Amino acid sequence: MAQNLVRTKLPALDPARAGDGGKLDLKVIFTDLPRTAAALETARAMASGLSARITVLVAQVVPYPLPLGAPPVPVEFTRRLMESVPADENTTVEILLCRDRYESLHNALPADSVVIVGARRRHWWPSWERRLARILRHEGRRVLVIAL
Repeated sequence: MAQNLVRTKLPALDPARAGDGGKLDLKVIFTDLPRTAAALETARAMASGLSARITVLVAQVVPYPLPLGAPPVPVEFTRRLMESVPADENTTVEILLCRDRYESLHNALPADSVVIVGARRRHWWPSWERRLARILRHEGRRVLVIAL
């Protein structure tokens, strides 16, 4: 069975437009610990020769009955959890308290972002990670999916 490939031309990355002297910022989306660790390892390999920063985005969903500033899982717990993922001086972690994971990540990612997502291997039903990657690609972001 032949597959139709749809190719879209994306604008080239322009480091001169970055806010801090042209340093590239790779965005890693937190999915779970093993997949995020694999995505972070890939981001480090990509960033090594580019002197790029790496930002790990953790979208923590807060259900509607609770105030947005009072998540069911304390932010301090999430911070300690992220300390178990090996980090270096070029890696920062941003915890986003939100109602909707997709909308929060959409708002947190600049239009020309390079995004790395750790996801489950292909299955008959697409995972939320793969749906997120498809949505971000459709919006024009560069997305690399690391499958475990």
